[in-house]
Amino acid sequence: MTDTSQPPPLLQMRAVSKQFPGVRALDDVAFDVQRGEVHVLLGENGAGKSTLMRVLSGACARDAGDILIDGQPVVLHSPRDAQALGISTIYQEFNLVPHLTAAANIFLGREPLYGAGIINRRKLLADAASLLGSLGTTIDPSARVKDLSVAEQQMVEVAKALSIDARILIMDEPTSALTESEIDQLFGAIKRLTGRGVAVIYISHRMEELARVGHRATVMRDGRSIATRPLPCPIPELVRLMANRDITQHFPARTRRRGAPLLHVDGISRPPRLREVTFTLHRGEILGVAGLLGAGRTELARAIAGADVPAHGRVVLDGQPLRLGAPSHAIRAGIGLVPEDRKRHGFVPGQSVAANLALPQLHRLARGGVIDRRRERALATKWIHELRIKTPDASARVLTLSGGNQQKVVLGKWLAAGADVLIVDEPTRGIDVAAKMEIYQLLDRLAADGAGILMISSDLPEILGMSDRVLVMHQGRLQAVLDAGEATQERVLQAALGLAG
Repeated sequence: MTDTSQPPPLLQMRAVSKQFPGVRALDDVAFDVQRGEVHVLLGENGAGKSTLMRVLSGACARDAGDILIDGQPVVLHSPRDAQALGISTIYQEFNLVPHLTAAANIFLGREPLYGAGIINRRKLLADAASLLGSLGTTIDPSARVKDLSVAEQQMVEVAKALSIDARILIMDEPTSALTESEIDQLFGAIKRLTGRGVAVIYISHRMEELARVGHRATVMRDGRSIATRPLPCPIPELVRLMANRDITQHFPARTRRRGAPLLHVDGISRPPRLREVTFTLHRGEILGVAGLLGAGRTELARAIAGADVPAHGRVVLDGQPLRLGAPSHAIRAGIGLVPEDRKRHGFVPGQSVAANLALPQLHRLARGGVIDRRRERALATKWIHELRIKTPDASARVLTLSGGNQQKVVLGKWLAAGADVLIVDEPTRGIDVAAKMEIYQLLDRLAADGAGILMISSDLPEILGMSDRVLVMHQGRLQAVLDAGEATQERVLQAALGLAG
């Protein structure tokens, strides 16, 4: 006998399927979410998570299956249909208008108006400030999005989603660019939402977050829903379900050995975010850089790589002072930068894998000012094979690849160029567990071959698991330098907060 006293799940997705040319993206997927629940959706890149959420958000039509809300079938022809049903989405790739203010982005298309149809800017700013304040941020609602950091832009996205009276909130990697304190603020907001009955679908590759925020987890693999487990659940079990294999180590065994000094940074300053930073990077070393948002980590990377001109200080590479002021100077000296926002600054989306892999060495591949496409293809073929980049061929556009394979292309262009110093800023942001391991192995191999790696990350387990030493920054200054043996999460956080030196 069927129990009709219990209400149905807020959301049910039954036997949902989606076929793209040559790819079955979703295959008979079943998924449901209860009121007031955080249901985590797990899977490697390409498992079907994003496609399933695009179907739910109305951005992609399903080929088969049913979607029910409150037990009633619904039809989603567009994102507007989804929003009308109370479905709101925070995408991993930001959906913001850079030249508009934070407030304008939050209420885009839903601005408060005077009777004459004129935007009420005072109320717009006040409502945006209230939303941003409820998240614990101090972001100025009148600031343009293009002037905000990646983490601040992420918080604007969160505020934008919360500004709609959502019943179902989809969060795709919402913490990938956030610091620990910002993650705590976000989790606090999620708890308040679920307390009001809002259902949250939470996609993340940061396994340590799951027990803190989730109630259940569903694992997807190859377009199918494989299993659903209550949380907390042992991470190795979830990883095994995701990968269909055991991943016993989160980080590779180190094959590198620290050698001679390679890069010396002496008193680099670019106020107000960078003040008198001095350190030495050795060959064969991975030097981690930790710190809270605004500590100056990215500014340090950009100054060394020539993207920003420092006000004071110098950089010495292999005993020779480096001319600062343009990325081309650093590139020719053998310094490569993998930026935190790979899509905006790491590759050219409309260009092919081959063209992107060749970017740092166009001068070597050109004859008479014209790129030798045969040599470019040969270079690409070698590194696609070497790095196991999953792509139909070298002519495929980088934009069509998964996040992990896009990051391999960004790393690969510096490996192909033979960079002596590689600066990686958030190298595994938004990348699944298996792809992370491959990136870690690439970095370890590069260091073992004699390069020096400067690795910036907001993921403390990543910093502690990969670094030979850890630089901790606080308010633009170098607060502490810790050897791997003495670097613990507590010590790094204390230094990042300015509580220890």
